[in-house]
Amino acid sequence: MTAGALVLLSLIALAGLALALRGERRGATGGAVALGVALAVAGGLAWLGTGGAGAVQAGAVLALLAAVAGGGPVATAVLHAADPAATGVSGGPQDPDILRGGAWIGVLERTAIAATLLAGWPEGLAVILAVKGLGRFSELRAPAAAERFIVGTLASALWAVACVGVVALLRS
Repeated sequence: MTAGALVLLSLIALAGLALALRGERRGATGGAVALGVALAVAGGLAWLGTGGAGAVQAGAVLALLAAVAGGGPVATAVLHAADPAATGVSGGPQDPDILRGGAWIGVLERTAIAATLLAGWPEGLAVILAVKGLGRFSELRAPAAAERFIVGTLASALWAVACVGVVALLRS
């Protein structure tokens, strides 16, 4: 069971990287759903198995990679699902002028979230999210920007936490 969880974390990282390199195209939602299902199965396998020290260490590395690589496509799919343009508000996820650099900030955010949780410092989440909020504060006056910030940040952070959750299940 533990080996299955590690293999799935590896596949999630590779598939997430492939989806991210492919870019925001049609069908991105299907890929993000597949990543979510694979992560849920990895969590179930980790819960059923018991991991030794080596498996937990490998799981930590793979969870970090899965959090970073898989989080982009997942956050993008969630942003498309919550597109404010669908309700008549301008500036949806396709607008390049809203919150520029969000993809790279998301990579750094997921890396920092996974690292702080793996290091056993959950308080680091508050620091990471506060720094991100302060850095974007001046851009959040526009309703579409605020919505995109909240939805994207929550999707990205929850994905990173879920990836690290597989490692927590391996430890128990």
